[in-house]
Amino acid sequence: MMSSRTTSLLIFAFFFLISSSVTTAFHITRILRKYPEFSAYNHYLIKTNLQRQIDRQPNITILAVDNKAISSISKKPMKVIKNILSLHVLHDYYDVEKLASMVNEGEIAFGSAALDSGLTVKLVKPVLSHPDIISVLQITAPIIAPGIGASSPVKVPASDN
Repeated sequence: MMSSRTTSLLIFAFFFLISSSVTTAFHITRILRKYPEFSAYNHYLIKTNLQRQIDRQPNITILAVDNKAISSISKKPMKVIKNILSLHVLHDYYDVEKLASMVNEGEIAFGSAALDSGLTVKLVKPVLSHPDIISVLQITAPIIAPGIGASSPVKVPASDN
């Protein structure tokens, strides 16, 4: 027979494991399956294995591109597609309200941190949001850093930190 202390510890461990897995567990491919307009994007997340990296993040924002827009990169090598889609994963939670608070006026736009990149990709709409865990936002086109398919690395400006 177990002591009451052992039983209490087991119950605590059980509830801790359940609560921690419920608050951070999501599967981006399962989420995107509910939205047929992102089926090609979802396919590339699986094919490039990015979904595994995404699923391990505690809070994340995905900039999703619909099937029509993603077709512009479909002929590129899978390694290049993976590099492009990596630019669509923000390792923090941003919903429309949080993004809007960072912009003075006008549209919310995105771009690469590489030098000579413009903010040419626009926010279309929020797709899904679980506050402080995951946000999926639809954008107008893939974010492509200058030279992302070239043999030389892309130049990223030094951070101010």
